[in-house]
Amino acid sequence: MGDNNSFASLKDVITGLFANGALPFNLEDARIWKVWDGVVGPVIAGNARPLSIKNRQLLVMVSGPIWFQELQYMEDEIRRKLNKALGRKAVDRIEFKVGNNR
Repeated sequence: MGDNNSFASLKDVITGLFANGALPFNLEDARIWKVWDGVVGPVIAGNARPLSIKNRQLLVMVSGPIWFQELQYMEDEIRRKLNKALGRKAVDRIEFKVGNNR
């Protein structure tokens, strides 16, 4: 079929990813998904879900334009509560995007 040597070993791939000694993401940021429902409450959690975080900018998918507008007004409060729940300044900014949040 092909030469097995043409494929990088998993060890080589992982070593390459972490060659500079830093993860490509902050593992602690994964806690955002665990604390989200408790921070925003069940109604908002049913209409807005974290999608990704990069460079302390959290992208949140919301269920529609009304929620988009409402959560824009609540960004500072949500950010403060998230950072408090995480025990550190993990989020500098929240960007909301309308789409399918499930």
